[in-house]
Amino acid sequence: MRGSRPKRRVAALGSAGALVTATLIAGAVAAPTANANAAGGHGQDRQARGTAIAAARAAKAGIDWQDCPADWNLAKPIQCGYVTVPLDYAKPYGKQIKLAVDRIGNTGTKAERQGALIYNPGGPGGSGLRFPARVTNKNAVWANAAKAYDFVGFDPRGVGKSTPISCVDPQEFVKAPKADPVPDSEADKLAQRKLAREYAEGCQERSGWMLPHMTTPNTARDLDVIRAALGEKKLNFLGVSYGTYLGAVYGTLFPGHVRRMVVDSVVNPSREKIWYQANLDQDVAFEGRWKDWQDWVAKNDATYHLGTTRAAVQAKWLELRATAKKNPIGGVVGPAELISFFQSAPYYDSAWAPTAAVFSKYVAGDTQALVDAAAPDLSDTAGNAASENGNAVYTAVECADAKWPTSWRTWDRDNTRLHQDHPFMTWANAWMNLPCATWPAKQQTPVNVKTGKGLPGVLIVQSERDAATPYEGAVELHKRFKGSRLITEKDAGSHGVTSLVNPCINPRVDSYLLTGELDAADVTCAPHATPKP
Repeated sequence: MRGSRPKRRVAALGSAGALVTATLIAGAVAAPTANANAAGGHGQDRQARGTAIAAARAAKAGIDWQDCPADWNLAKPIQCGYVTVPLDYAKPYGKQIKLAVDRIGNTGTKAERQGALIYNPGGPGGSGLRFPARVTNKNAVWANAAKAYDFVGFDPRGVGKSTPISCVDPQEFVKAPKADPVPDSEADKLAQRKLAREYAEGCQERSGWMLPHMTTPNTARDLDVIRAALGEKKLNFLGVSYGTYLGAVYGTLFPGHVRRMVVDSVVNPSREKIWYQANLDQDVAFEGRWKDWQDWVAKNDATYHLGTTRAAVQAKWLELRATAKKNPIGGVVGPAELISFFQSAPYYDSAWAPTAAVFSKYVAGDTQALVDAAAPDLSDTAGNAASENGNAVYTAVECADAKWPTSWRTWDRDNTRLHQDHPFMTWANAWMNLPCATWPAKQQTPVNVKTGKGLPGVLIVQSERDAATPYEGAVELHKRFKGSRLITEKDAGSHGVTSLVNPCINPRVDSYLLTGELDAADVTCAPHATPKP
């Protein structure tokens, strides 16, 4: 399951579910830190040296900032450019790829400027290029940080405008209806296994040359090269969801290069969790947050008329699911498409009301609202290409980062067991990840995330009932990064906390970014406002 905004996860898998001129500032390129080979091995040493070479090159070249291409939909004064990085850091003079970056200058005075703040929204597979639009859209939560920092976004390797990868024709990818992710028979499982194997083969066929290099450590190295290209001596970083794992790996490989780091909604960085177990943990957390949403719908029965108890709302959901299985709604919305649409409610509180409204209309007899919300739009070729690319990167990174079980018996046992009490997401998530069982490229050992020399205090922000990145992940990273501080949003579960309005959290994030100061102890905050029906 993706850790960032759910794109329509309509894979071939039938599963649910989507500044100042950068001249070389003295010291913009630090030597590889002693910890650069924290994950061990000579290969790591070579990659650390390769990163230093690439960073020195990028610092010298800078970034040729221009107005953004019209089809990027990024209005002036946002500027766009490219940074060149090695495909393989062990071969810094070998094949190079281009990464798209964008920026908007700080809104305060020259004296107030503290450098660039680089953002990653998650995924893997999410684009960060919308980040500077928080300034042009006058996003109040980020106004203070924008005074001090240039906001810099980028598309990670393989994503969007950064040498994009693909695994299947995008129009095929979005076609609906897909098979119900919940199998009724061994034949259903066999069919899904075949789709997953074909998807992995499609990735190899269309993007095989990139697959071995689509790892989180390589994206962390890319981040260090971008830092150097910006003329920044140290990195200021904001990572959400999968972006927290990118930050954790960067902080481990380049502890001395970090200035400020905020990680929000944290992927559990334990080697035992990346990535097979992390996905199983998600299934449990999604079930919990799905129930939270149903409780809210029941409380607002006067608006939605879906039942006055969680059990009543669940019964309506099961009825909808059964109807769509028997006869896809509008010919295109089956159970897979339903899960893809409804999963946004456990992800984000902002989706609670819109999701409930569509459900309510359907029950009242308006099926079109549900078709409009949950069916693919075959005319949106750009959107479909972006969804397919996002899924390809998600799969490529998770499959390459770690060894996955290759035995179907393991997958079948674990998901059958979990599905009994956590039926909302379990099988859909399993099929989405199953290509990793037959992945055609080398699978790495995850970096051992830990504190290295020079790592400053990191700010960790997490809601207690997050579905996509369960709370334990924040606790684990907090343990591993000495001197970090954890802000817990209690009795809340929206994914991506730092962009919500919460008077206990927003000033603390601002204070850390502006002064580097952390609270003397961890902080527990009351939840942000509950959505209104």
